[in-house]
Amino acid sequence: MKNLKENLNGILVCLFEIVVGILLLINPVGFTSGIITAVGIALMVIGLVCVVKYFRADARVAAVSQLLVKGLVALLGGAFCTFRSAWFVVTFPVLTILYGVAILITGLSKVQLTVDMIRLKNSKWFLGAISAALSIVCAVVILNSPFTTTAVLWMFTGITLIAEAVLNIIALIVSGKDTD
Repeated sequence: MKNLKENLNGILVCLFEIVVGILLLINPVGFTSGIITAVGIALMVIGLVCVVKYFRADARVAAVSQLLVKGLVALLGGAFCTFRSAWFVVTFPVLTILYGVAILITGLSKVQLTVDMIRLKNSKWFLGAISAALSIVCAVVILNSPFTTTAVLWMFTGITLIAEAVLNIIALIVSGKDTD
C-alpha cells in the first residue's frame, strides 16, 4: 500500500493515458479536433486576460511586462487552433514523428530503470525490460510510419498509449515491493 501511495501521481498519469487511448480508438479525428479546439479556446482566454492586464496596468509596468504582445500572440494562436483544427490533423505525420521521438526517449529512460532494478537486485526487473522494449518497438513503428491514413495512425497511437500505460502501472506498483 505504501508503494501505491508513493506512485499515485504516476498511476494517475497512466490512467489518463488509458482514457486518451480509448478516446483515440473511438473517434481519433474527432477527439484530436476537439482537443485542439479546446486548447485554442484556452489560448484565446489567456490572450484576452493578458491584453486586459496590459491596459489595466500602470504604463511603466505595462511597457516592461510585454503583456500586450503575449496576449495578441495567444489570441492569434488560439484563433488558429480553434478555427483551423483540421490543419493539425492534416499535418499529423509530422506530429507523429515528434511523438515517436518522445516515445523512443521514454523507452531509453526505461532501459535505465531496468538496469537500476537489476543493480538493486529487484526480481521484477523484467517488467521494466518489457516496458522498455515495448516503448522502443512502438517508437520504431511510429517513426517508420507504415500507415496510410491519419485515422489508422491515431488508432495505433491509442493502442500504444493503452498498452504502455498498463505496463507502466504494473511496473510502478511492483517496482518497490521486492528488493531481495
